[in-house]
Amino acid sequence: MGKPAFRGALLASTMMAASPAMAQDGNVEDRLDRLEALVEGLIERLDAQQGATEQQQSALMAEREQMRAQSEALLAATQDLQTRQDNLAQQIAAAPPSGGVSSPGKTTFSYGGYVKLDAISQRTSGGQLPNNSILRDFLIPVAIPVGGDASGFDTDFSARQTRFLFNTETDVGSDHTLKSHIELDFNVTEGGNERISNSFVPRIRQAFITYDNWMFGQAWSTFQNVGALPDSLDFIGVTPGTVFDRQPLIRYTNGGLQLAVEQPETVVTTPTGTRLEAGDDQLPDVVARYNWGGDWGSLTATGIVRQLHISTDDLMGVDDSAFGYGLSVSGKIKVGQRDDFRFMATAGDGLGRYIGLNLVNDAAITAAGELDPIFTYSGFAAYRHVWSDDVRSTIAGSYFKADNPVLLTTNQVTDESWNAFANVIWSPVDPIDIGIELMYAERTLEDGRSGNLQRVQLSTRYNF
Repeated sequence: MGKPAFRGALLASTMMAASPAMAQDGNVEDRLDRLEALVEGLIERLDAQQGATEQQQSALMAEREQMRAQSEALLAATQDLQTRQDNLAQQIAAAPPSGGVSSPGKTTFSYGGYVKLDAISQRTSGGQLPNNSILRDFLIPVAIPVGGDASGFDTDFSARQTRFLFNTETDVGSDHTLKSHIELDFNVTEGGNERISNSFVPRIRQAFITYDNWMFGQAWSTFQNVGALPDSLDFIGVTPGTVFDRQPLIRYTNGGLQLAVEQPETVVTTPTGTRLEAGDDQLPDVVARYNWGGDWGSLTATGIVRQLHISTDDLMGVDDSAFGYGLSVSGKIKVGQRDDFRFMATAGDGLGRYIGLNLVNDAAITAAGELDPIFTYSGFAAYRHVWSDDVRSTIAGSYFKADNPVLLTTNQVTDESWNAFANVIWSPVDPIDIGIELMYAERTLEDGRSGNLQRVQLSTRYNF
């Protein structure tokens, strides 16, 4: 092999060896120093060939110029790599703290939620709850079977209560605040079966915008006090005795005062005892609420006024309306250093769909096609005791009673329902809850027949 060919091979092998080193070595400055020394050594070797013949010298000069051009291109590529690495390092250093990412539009994003696994074993005295049904995932009082044969204990595992929420906050100046909230879970939706996939469709729980004192969107009803709900493994815990409703609304808040107009929906018990969702509402439900709080805990008083309405295409060809109303008082009172007492008491006419997951309906209908609102009262009480920094327990009970006009609704509708539970929850580290809960629930019809549910539940939840 001649010297020019040897030098070409040497240059090619040198550049091939330099490329992987550039890709693997994180220190670009060191690579530049080594590359410059390599190029200088090659040029010195070329200069040392000055004693060669004129023909060889001419070839060497052309080869040297080619080597210089290739080396300069290689150096430029390496310097560009260094510039891009420096820019990336500056971007990482300027990133916002964990929990949010700033966009060019001055909007901060954050997320949260939890992953939850429930293992439930339960039996019902008055019939069998269907397999792979939401009725077996948490307490729905109106679904407690009555009048059938007792079931054995049925065991189900489910992760469908897992929840994800996404928040935004946009900088619109110091005089205003603009935020949004979207919350999803997989509860009460269609999905796969226990045999193969256990897949469930996500659903919107809440989706709302807040602008200064105003809220627009779907959220917990202003008539409900979520902060008073007990610490339970069941999805709600004291279902028969609590207001529970999420719906589209417009709410104004000023200090402890809240005023809202919310989605209307009239639910009627027909003369055969079945349920009719009218769908011809005219006026929104109107809610007023006041919250008090202090070192002692919190207290909430709420009132609601509703127009119940049916039209000629709903039932019996009559257009009629009636007014419903309700009052609710609830709170969480601190007991000692870490314990608390939680409660709610609610009463009113035409509140059906707001109480106990629609245990009874808003109204019955007379023979003349007129609406007759159904009076109900309900409540719950719960005491939470903190045993240590990582162990706590809650014991709770709730009750519901309806004054059904039996001549209009039949005697096969729910007259009353109650439940009680006790649990122990252990948090080995702050984001994780592991607990066991025992529950008993009962439903009684207007004809006096009743059915009960007995349940043991194990749950693990990771909050993030």
